[in-house]
Amino acid sequence: MKLFSKLNTNATKYFGIAAVAVVLSLSSCDKQDTTKEDFSKVQDSLKTFLTNYNATYQDLIYKYQEADWQLNIKIVEGDTLSANLAKAATEAFTNFTGSKLNIDQAKYFMDLYEKNKDKFTETEVRQLEAILYFAGGNPEVAADIVKEKIAADTKQTENLFGFSYKIDGKAVTPNEIDNILSKETDLTKRLKAWESSKEVGVKLKDGLANLQTLRNKSVQALGYSDYFNYQVSEYKMTSEEMMTVCRDMIKEIWPIYRELHTWARYELAKKYKQPTPNEIPAHWLPNRWGQEWNDLVDVKGIDLDKTLAKQSPEWIITKGEEFYVSLGFSPLPKTFYEKSSLYPLAADSPYQKNNHASAWHMNNAEDVRSLMSVEANTKWWGTTLHELGHIYYYMTYSNPDVPIVLRNGANRAYHEAMGTMIGLASLQQPFLEGLGLVPSGTKVDQTQVLLKEALDYIVVLPWAAGVMTEFEYELYSKNLPKDQYNKKWWELVKKYQGIVPPNERGEQYCDAATKTHINNDAAQYYDYAMANVLLFQFHEHIAKNILKQDPHNTNYWGSKETGDFVKKLMYPGANVDWRKHLKETLGSEFSAKSIANYFAPLMPYLKEQNKGRTHTLPEKLN
Repeated sequence: MKLFSKLNTNATKYFGIAAVAVVLSLSSCDKQDTTKEDFSKVQDSLKTFLTNYNATYQDLIYKYQEADWQLNIKIVEGDTLSANLAKAATEAFTNFTGSKLNIDQAKYFMDLYEKNKDKFTETEVRQLEAILYFAGGNPEVAADIVKEKIAADTKQTENLFGFSYKIDGKAVTPNEIDNILSKETDLTKRLKAWESSKEVGVKLKDGLANLQTLRNKSVQALGYSDYFNYQVSEYKMTSEEMMTVCRDMIKEIWPIYRELHTWARYELAKKYKQPTPNEIPAHWLPNRWGQEWNDLVDVKGIDLDKTLAKQSPEWIITKGEEFYVSLGFSPLPKTFYEKSSLYPLAADSPYQKNNHASAWHMNNAEDVRSLMSVEANTKWWGTTLHELGHIYYYMTYSNPDVPIVLRNGANRAYHEAMGTMIGLASLQQPFLEGLGLVPSGTKVDQTQVLLKEALDYIVVLPWAAGVMTEFEYELYSKNLPKDQYNKKWWELVKKYQGIVPPNERGEQYCDAATKTHINNDAAQYYDYAMANVLLFQFHEHIAKNILKQDPHNTNYWGSKETGDFVKKLMYPGANVDWRKHLKETLGSEFSAKSIANYFAPLMPYLKEQNKGRTHTLPEKLN
């Protein structure tokens, strides 16, 4: 079998004639009978291919990220320039990663690897696997579909982040909606804010249906059954295996979630002076999607919002940087501050920006940025530490041992786990006391602290592993019809979260699409669920084996040993088998045991609070 029958024109554009000639010279080598001399040529050609691929990949991803960055930080209604630039950069990047020549070469080398495993390094194989994974979403063999998908992605982003939210005809920002849902006690005002947050879904529904089709078709061209299956493959799992992992996570924490749900129903009914409902009306909760409920508890003795209000948003960022430096990490590069978009736009700004906090690795090297809307409050304190966790992960695996294409998390959940673990640690009392954000020796009800944490870290699991993952599994793997989007969405919300809409939500709405990830980070939300499990595994190890502290009351600040452990987790990036890496660093496999251990002390309290109350969620989830 010969390597190639003809020279692909994209090859000379991206690699140059000489580099392609080296690879094409292998066409005289039969894969079934490769001599030692032939294999020397194979290895030389593989090195040339990977070197050139990494260099071109870095160049194109930088241009693509820069264009996408501009699209997210400055959205002007009617202005097509940024969208066109983003579209062109995306097409150049996807033309390269999805090129038939790249796919054929990577497959050729992988075929040889299957027959000669001792002649390939693990790093070489991982790069080839990454190249084929990158190609899966944008294969040249489905060029027209890919081009159409890119345009649809861009349009959906514009429609989502360029949307003007209004309450009673007055424009409001997403932050203002969140503040109303966090603090307002008037149910009429809460309902208006919640309904305002869902209006964008009407505009996004057709776009989501189009993307559902295009995403599936684009990956099916390379043999994936559907887009969900494609995304899951990065974990070296099938869709069914991932669904089992997600359902098992929910089963593990279901007993405590059931108690939290019962507690919340009764407490919210008391707060709003309403009869206790069987399910929680969505607008009663402090989050647009009911994914976190921690604002339901104010821990007496700690008023972090009041303390942080005396600081500036800039202080939040720089203090976060100081924390990582105290662990032994390097200061952030100067360009981080020069190029990031860190603070909210003015109310009268002539343009909008993406208000969803994110971290960006622009060139898979030194250019790291963050897109946030930082304000001096508790929410943004934790969020900032989280996003900087991503930034420092980028910086740590940008090292000579990790090729450009492998500069990612050991798996995607690793990335979220790093950030969220630091978010957890940044809100524990000893840490806050050490920073002077809480007076030393402050008397705090630790049960209430644990309850507040459970309303975040436990509550998010049925949402992430249940609602979001099941919906996208239905959307892509089961080809959920457009006229059933909202029906299926609210079925899942009721089943996994015990939440119902405050009014009839017909199929003119698309409430799923109001969540940014459904549109522009599709079929990956299980990452967050797995990250929650991983972060408690990491945190338990740090607390017990390094700091020798109670996992509920730690202070990471200044612990170089903790920093060394975190660096060990971060350093290899994706140049590692994540399961093996986990076992080597922790001595254990992926398991929800640590998160269950952490919240076990809360169960007696919840059972006492719920004595005599009716549980409406089933004891066991089907």
